[in-house]
Amino acid sequence: MKYSISYDNPNTRYIDIEAEIQVNGEEKMHFQLPAWRPGRYELGNFAKNIQKWAAYDEKGAELNAQKRSKDLWAVDCMGAKRVIIRYNYFANELNAGSTYLAEDQLYMNPVNCLIYEESRMQEACYLALKLPKDYKVAIALEETEKNTFLAKDFDELVDSPFIASANIQYNSFELSGTTFYLWFQGEFKPDWFLLETDFMAYTKEQIKLFGDFPTKEYHYLFQILPHSAYHGVEHSASTVIALGPSYAILKKEGRYEDLLGVSSHELFHTWNVKRIRPVEMLPYNFSKENYTKLGYLTEGATTWYGDLMLYRSKVFDDVAFFRTFNQFLDRHFNNPGSLNLSVADSSFDTWLDGYVAGVPNRKASIYTEGALLTFMLDVEIRKSSKNKYSFDNVLRAFYNDFYKKGKGISEQDYKNVVEFFADKNLDEFFANYINGAKDYTELLKDGLDYFGLQFEKQATPLFHEAYLGIRLIENKVHSVFPGSPAEKAGVAVDDEIVIVNGLKVNKDLSSWLEYFKADTISMGAFDKTGRAKRIVVQLSTAIYYSKNIVSWKEDLTKEQEESRKIWRGY
Repeated sequence: MKYSISYDNPNTRYIDIEAEIQVNGEEKMHFQLPAWRPGRYELGNFAKNIQKWAAYDEKGAELNAQKRSKDLWAVDCMGAKRVIIRYNYFANELNAGSTYLAEDQLYMNPVNCLIYEESRMQEACYLALKLPKDYKVAIALEETEKNTFLAKDFDELVDSPFIASANIQYNSFELSGTTFYLWFQGEFKPDWFLLETDFMAYTKEQIKLFGDFPTKEYHYLFQILPHSAYHGVEHSASTVIALGPSYAILKKEGRYEDLLGVSSHELFHTWNVKRIRPVEMLPYNFSKENYTKLGYLTEGATTWYGDLMLYRSKVFDDVAFFRTFNQFLDRHFNNPGSLNLSVADSSFDTWLDGYVAGVPNRKASIYTEGALLTFMLDVEIRKSSKNKYSFDNVLRAFYNDFYKKGKGISEQDYKNVVEFFADKNLDEFFANYINGAKDYTELLKDGLDYFGLQFEKQATPLFHEAYLGIRLIENKVHSVFPGSPAEKAGVAVDDEIVIVNGLKVNKDLSSWLEYFKADTISMGAFDKTGRAKRIVVQLSTAIYYSKNIVSWKEDLTKEQEESRKIWRGY
């Protein structure tokens, strides 16, 4: 299939797309626009961005076409030698998984906007870009001639996002036979030496874990934005990362740490999910949901190892790594949904409610719970094998014994491999913590103790979160912690609290609650419908929303010292 991409006026945000395919005797052909994109396991509605769509034969005569679903078209092609589909796509969203057209760039994630013929996905695809003469193209595909690129099949084509711009900055480094490109679009002043030093360090650590890098080129495509942003999407030989604001990325902490964190995470996906893949996603079915419960592997293990690779490579020191560990603990303990829906079922249900919070306290996070469960399984393996094996061995087995042999990972495969290296039955662990939603606080403490670590649960700085058990957006209740004084008193999501003990409150609600903490508190609020309500509450000393701090214990045993050294790699 041949695709041509062009545009007339970038300010309209419409990209013109032409897709041409040879007719091999078919009377009818079916053209599908992907219904979702890998890296985000929820249904998309990309077809809503198409304004015009028509099919023609090689002579320019229009062919009869019928839309069969929200993103599937049937074309009558009897007598035609070639079918040419012409349509346009509104590209007005800029994040790590979108498509965007402006005066200074064409950025495309092809899975958003390129159709495919259902029976011909394995055929080679050509992508021709009609661009201004001074534009450079950042893309992982082979360039056969100026601005024309070749993909071995549709899957490789739509797994190859690109940025075309005259202003894009780039540099590269070589490592283990692979060239790694760093492309930056947007306002950014890169410190190339610092970037190369840090990126090379954690990349070496990842290659060391798996034994090789699976592609000869790898492209980081950065969209650096003037406003706050943090988003990354993995691809087989590239990643797109949206990050901002620009000025904050120059600092050693904060957004620069975020740049390293998301980059290491997405690079780890090159192995884990782009190649080590759940059996339900091998191959991808772009026309419908690809349900899997293995989000704790695909996203959870990647989330844990992305930061661990930065730590082992010494790009992150204790302070930086513990900062990320603290975030995992905060997200776990401050999400009561983790005790309601298992991480396995939460993975399955990403297709139901995507990546939004959904109804209160409903589900676990595959990122957070998957990361902490990976950590705890790593400890189980290390303990049982006296540090001979670890979760590193599990990942290597998935890469060498499954991906390289063309096999996907099932839930049972995952459990079998973990149990093999742990040399023990883990039925109870899987039943309680992966396929169940049992509290694993004590198991987590034991895991930390194995390395001489501990964590302290503290009150959040916001008094109403810690002791009343509510989180707010402005003065409107966003969430209520189960069993908290707020829930017992009748506080509900979307209540707007405006009075405390007869006094009007604005953004100082937390301060007034702390002032009256020893008293019975009477709050005036409006519910979602605008009706007034009175809420009487007595605060307790228990902590609900918490802040969690990981640290080393003061006196480590010889065994803890040895385990820590092996775990960190130094």
